[in-house]
Amino acid sequence: MTHSSSPRRALVVQNNFSPFGNKLVQSGYVNDDQMKKALVDSRKSGRSLLDVLESLTGQQLPPDLIRQYKKQQLFELKILYGVESLDPEINQIPTGQIGDLIGTLIPVDMCRARKLIPLSKGEEAEKPYILVAMVNPDDLTAQDDLNRVLRPKGLALQRLVITNEDYQRLISSYLDEQVEKQKKIEENQKVDVEADLEDLGYMDLQDAQDEAEADLNVADAEAAPVIALANKIMIKALQEGVSDIHIEPQEEFLRVRFRRDGVLREAFDKPFPKKIIPAVTARFKIMADLDIAERRLPQDGRIRRRYDNRNIDFRVSTLPSKHGEKVVLRILDNSDTQLGLAKLISDPETLKIVQGMVAKPFGLILVTGPTGSGKTTTLYSALSERNDPGVNISTAEDPIEYTLAQGGFMLASEKLDGFGWQDRECNQE
Repeated sequence: MTHSSSPRRALVVQNNFSPFGNKLVQSGYVNDDQMKKALVDSRKSGRSLLDVLESLTGQQLPPDLIRQYKKQQLFELKILYGVESLDPEINQIPTGQIGDLIGTLIPVDMCRARKLIPLSKGEEAEKPYILVAMVNPDDLTAQDDLNRVLRPKGLALQRLVITNEDYQRLISSYLDEQVEKQKKIEENQKVDVEADLEDLGYMDLQDAQDEAEADLNVADAEAAPVIALANKIMIKALQEGVSDIHIEPQEEFLRVRFRRDGVLREAFDKPFPKKIIPAVTARFKIMADLDIAERRLPQDGRIRRRYDNRNIDFRVSTLPSKHGEKVVLRILDNSDTQLGLAKLISDPETLKIVQGMVAKPFGLILVTGPTGSGKTTTLYSALSERNDPGVNISTAEDPIEYTLAQGGFMLASEKLDGFGWQDRECNQE
């Protein structure tokens, strides 16, 4: 027995395996050559030794070996950095506690950039401190960033070392919790139109036998429930990130549809009653500064609103139909639009060709595509390539959708009797 163990001990010393490596070899999970290869691959690739071993052998490590590896890893980190180590499996830290410290003291961007997690607040010798777990406690840049945040608040920094795997688990748990909180907030903020429909009951809106005979009362369009309903339709569209709102009178009801990713779908579970059609249509026309008395000709207008600290434009088009005026609102959120051909064209060869075309002093470029495909954004991205003080830029549009610094933008409108052939969004639908 003694004789058989001596060569093994000599072999271990010769191979310079750690106690964990010796345990793996002794257990038969790997042989000497596999262990050597795993150590080399782990150092070269930066992957954890456990991942390399499991890939190499095709077997999952037993829990007792995983636990031993973790203990050895934390011990080595403690010796290497000269600070205490943290094992979240033993010393569990509530995610809510981490969230409070990230929300009030150490921003999540710093946590992700420097691979650190604030754990708790404490006091030592009557001096308050923040305990922070770090993948690299010797990172001087990270320490400077932390002290810049903590010192003005009279807080000292105390460090712990943590494995990269444990850090990733903790930060992922925090981020997942924030996503769930945001979902709940959005659920609470979702618009509820049922109350507005109930409030509309008091309005004396009679179903018209013929749209031409409908007596539209401006007061109905200014009634609080109608205003709230119109606003909530726009808010719901913004919350869902749609590109178009379609207000469509039908024979027996009012249908509202949203276009997202080029596809129209029902915006609400059930349609609105027919009797609110004149008031809702008039409300959108009033907001767009259109003539509410004119119901036989198409009209174009614009609504500007501020939502979530962003200026949002709604391009409004009306079109007479059999059962009332159809209203289409195109949402123009310039804050979300990044102009530039490089942001639109990912293929380098295609980008080079298009940029070469745009750089020419003369010529004609046609941009075609279905509704919401990005025609206007593409044209403005091309203009932004030439937008500098040495170039004069003028456009003729109806309506003007974007503005560029140093550019001249002219509203072009063809006034014709009847429908005319103006480029109206509702006619393109």
